[in-house]
Amino acid sequence: MNINLSNDEILFLKGDNGLVGIIKIAKKNKIIYIGTPDNDEIAMFLEEDDLIAISSFNKDEKAIKSLGYLTRESDMPIIVLDKNHPSSKRLPLVLSIGSKVKLNCNIKPGTHPEQDVLCSCDSLSGLIIAKTEDGIRLNKEFEDYEIKEF
Repeated sequence: MNINLSNDEILFLKGDNGLVGIIKIAKKNKIIYIGTPDNDEIAMFLEEDDLIAISSFNKDEKAIKSLGYLTRESDMPIIVLDKNHPSSKRLPLVLSIGSKVKLNCNIKPGTHPEQDVLCSCDSLSGLIIAKTEDGIRLNKEFEDYEIKEF
């Protein structure tokens, strides 16, 4: 399923008890830094049409837009927690960046430095979101979505 998405729009995928927002990077040659639990820093080189996918467990559209703005416009680094970190269960938002993101409900939020997987609610788990020149492609039909101004 293909969905057109411009650089000034955000796509919201609505789940039963969660929400995922998707925006485009919209800048050429962008670098995002990822801080890992091993005290390493990974530089992720991104293309103009790569995606920022943000998962909210409390369906907070404003928070998704805010984190999207901080990441895309203010170069906010991504921080990855250790798998046993107690704050993992308190994260209201998590994000992934890249050309493709797989939603998965069976991972701990905020603990995956691999940017091709994102924690989501059960009803969104299994969706694969991939960039296209004109927007995104989902691996299956999905009807509960909305596009808004970013």
